Amino acid sequence: MSEKELIEISQKNLKLDVTKEILEKLKKYCDFLLEYNQHTNLTAIKTPELVYLKHFYDSLTIHKAIEFQKNQKVLDIGTGAGFPGIIIAIMNPCVEVHLLDSNHKKIAFLNDLINKLDLQNVKTIYARSEEYAKDHIEEYDIITSRAVAELRILIEVSFPMLKIDGLLVAMKSSIEEELKESMGILEKVYGSVEQIENFSLPNNAGLRNIIKIKKEKKTPNIYPRSYATILKKALKKQEL
Repeated sequence: MSEKELIEISQKNLKLDVTKEILEKLKKYCDFLLEYNQHTNLTAIKTPELVYLKHFYDSLTIHKAIEFQKNQKVLDIGTGAGFPGIIIAIMNPCVEVHLLDSNHKKIAFLNDLINKLDLQNVKTIYARSEEYAKDHIEEYDIITSRAVAELRILIEVSFPMLKIDGLLVAMKSSIEEELKESMGILEKVYGSVEQIENFSLPNNAGLRNIIKIKKEKKTPNIYPRSYATILKKALKKQEL
């Protein structure tokens, strides 16, 4: 995908205006990502065309499910090289974006990138999500995640951090089976599915799903459990 195609398809499919200023930031982002990737493994994608398609445009599709509002606080769990968190911050300078990841090398890259792009509305957090959640109860309006953990795990670790009426927006390549397996925890943390978007990326680049889940009321204090406990419960269920 070229810059021109990104502008045209974003306008056509997402109703987004990718301005000259945004394009300049994306160009710097792409160049820095590919340069950094030569010595630190951040992405399997090696060409600008695929960065624009499978990272930039793919991240922009989150706007199919949500319209960001001024002064909202957003947490991107397992942000990796900044997707979709950095893209959200570039497109929505009126929101505060926190990027959470437990990989120190990726956090180091993001800190350099934030300085390079002069992003004033972004901060990084080096932590595991289930540990970070314990001290950040009902702090965020929106939590995002792109292809990180199984949905049932993502719901458990994120819901304590959401404000009541807050939204979890998960970006997945497939969703049907994960959603079915998440019904139990969804009921326990008082979440309800508000919207599911199914679509294909341009150029036959793959199927995508975005699921938006609302927090109806306060999450019980027992959540999130330790990651080991979450996995143990899941394995036990599979054995039955």
